[in-house]
This record gives sequence, structure tokens and C-alpha cells, in this order.
Amino acid sequence: MPDYQHPPIEIAGAGPAGLAAALAITTAGRDARIYERRSEVGSRFHGDFQGLENWTTEMDVLDEISALGITTDFEHTPFYEVLGFDPDGVPHRFHSQKPLFYLVHRGSKEGSLDVALQHQAMAAGVELRFNEPVRHLPNGGVVTEGPHRADVIAAGYLFETDMADGAYAAVSDRLAPKGYAYLIVHAGQGTLASCLFDDFHNEHQYVERSLEFFSDKLGVRMQNPRRFGGSGNFSLPQRAHKGNLLYAGEAAGFQDPLFGFGIRWALLSGALAGTALAANQPQRYQRDWKHRLRAYHQTAATNRWFYDRLGDRGYRGLMQRYRKHTDIREWLHRTYLPKLWKQVWYHLVANDRRPLLLTSLEHCSCTWCRCAKQSYRPSPGSQV
Repeated sequence: MPDYQHPPIEIAGAGPAGLAAALAITTAGRDARIYERRSEVGSRFHGDFQGLENWTTEMDVLDEISALGITTDFEHTPFYEVLGFDPDGVPHRFHSQKPLFYLVHRGSKEGSLDVALQHQAMAAGVELRFNEPVRHLPNGGVVTEGPHRADVIAAGYLFETDMADGAYAAVSDRLAPKGYAYLIVHAGQGTLASCLFDDFHNEHQYVERSLEFFSDKLGVRMQNPRRFGGSGNFSLPQRAHKGNLLYAGEAAGFQDPLFGFGIRWALLSGALAGTALAANQPQRYQRDWKHRLRAYHQTAATNRWFYDRLGDRGYRGLMQRYRKHTDIREWLHRTYLPKLWKQVWYHLVANDRRPLLLTSLEHCSCTWCRCAKQSYRPSPGSQV
């Protein structure tokens, strides 16, 4: 019989943040129900490779995820090395003693992060309702609908190949304005993309330049290529709740502003939101996400502010400064480590992206407010 005293906690969106929230809720002994507007998990993605970053904290990301009660039974491959190219095409080899990142698949096929999390949720008794978009959660819940604005986009090709496994990146405004191009090959599958933080309307041009670049440097061999693309939002909110509606993942802007990595923060914020609601303490979420994510986000946003202003000359100098025998994971960890001066700089200068999140209407139950138009000034290069 239904438990009318403790009805299921509702979640909008079946991405990593939503599924992590549901698992946290069931771990706490409550029921969870997820509404997903698409017909299956992972439909936003196409089988592309993405990186589960492992440098922002000393703790390995898999250990941190496991501590949340999430089983790391999805396919993941540790990568210890990246071959980077500066704007002149000069290669620089970056190596780490510990995994720099874990390669995961995104999409709707078995073995992907999305499907593995779905299996865990279903085994825990989570109710998943596909093809059911939800616009209101009058009893509160967790909103994990993904980004509603593009602060960064990635576009490129997925393909089969006989190339050896490897991870490659190139920094050049000719290939990816204020971003980077990348090529990842693993087990006969490849992802090649331009990750842009500006000039989005010319993404096709940058993708083709990136393909030409990596083909010239590495002899890219693509079979059955198919285009793909996606976007992200990294505008940090003042608050990630609206009454009993808690926002997590990219719906809250929890994504790395420097390089666009978002899976780790999605899982973390989703789990924190689910735990808070399961304990009937929604106000606890504001404290928890600020404690774990805010300083890292502000530091990365300050890093992004400086990176936006480097240009090719700055990218070249940055790569030359990297010492050959420096551990790249430790180097990145220091770069992302919260520092007081970076947080001050963020508040004074780098906080130039206004969040598109919440309305002040007292009784609004919209997951994304349709009760009133927000007034904001998008940052340069952003799209709505």
C-alpha cells in the first residue's frame, strides 16, 4: 500500500545527478520517483567518451563516489597520460603517477555511466517514469534537468578506428576559442571534438579544423564517423534551492568553469540534495554544497577568467612553463586548490556570469520558472 505519510521524493531528470539523488534517498530509507522527459537514460549523449576528473581533491574520485553509496560498476578506464599540443603544434607529454581521469561512456547503451546508474537505481527500488516531463513539483523535490544555457559547447565526431589507445589535447583559438580540442581513442572507439567557450555559431568550422589538425599530427583514421554535440552551464548560484525544490548538477550550474568537467560535481550535488530531502532538512543542502563545491567553483571560475585572456601566446607560455618531470595531476590539483586570493578575485572581477536559476515568487513550484520572466545580462559568448 502507498505510504501516504511519507510519499516518494520526486526528482526531475534521470541524469547522473538525478540518479545519484535517488540512490541517496533510498539509502536513507525513503522512496524516490524520477520523471524523465526522454524515453531512456543517456539520450542526451551519443556514446561519446567523457572524463571523470580525478585531480580536484587528493581523494580518488572513485573512492569519493563509493562513499556516497554509488557502486562504481560502470565501465571506466584510468588514464595516466595526455599528449598536449601548443598553438604551434609542438607536442608536450603530461604524465601522472595516479589516474589523471577515468574514461567513461555516456549514452543509452550497456556499460555507459548512465545505464549503470539506472540499473543501480532500479535495484534499489527507485520508480522511473520515462516520457514524462514534469514542470511543477508542488511537494518539493530535486531538479536535475540539465543546463538551460550554453556557457560551453563540445561538438565533434564519434567513430570506430584501428588507432592505438590514447588521449590528446590541443590549445589554440584557431581550433577552439578560449577552450581546447581533444581526441580520445579507446578499444577501437574514438571521440574527437572542439570544446568551445566562445564563437559558438562557427562550431562546424572549428570541428573541421580540429579534425584536420589531429589528422596531420596523429594520422586519425575514422570509420563510420557521426557528428555529436552538447552544451554545459557553469554559472554558480547564490542559492541552489527554491523552498523545497533543490537544484543539482548542471541545472544549478555545478560544472567546472575552467575545462567544463561536470560528472563528478553532478554526482556529488545530486547525492547531497537527496540526502537533505530524505532527512526532511532541505536547508541543509545549501550548507553542504557550499562546503564541498563553492570554493572549488570560485577558484575554477577565476582560473577561467585568466584563461579567457591568455590567447595563443599565453597558451604557449603556459605549456612551456610546465616542467617535464612535474606530475600533471599534482600540477592541476594545485591549480584547482581553493586559495583566498582567487576567491577574492572571483568576487571582485571574475563573477561575470549571472545564474539563470530561481524566481523570487514565494509559492512558485516550477522546476524551471515559467511564472515570470527573468531579467539578466548573458555573459559574452553565452547562448540562451
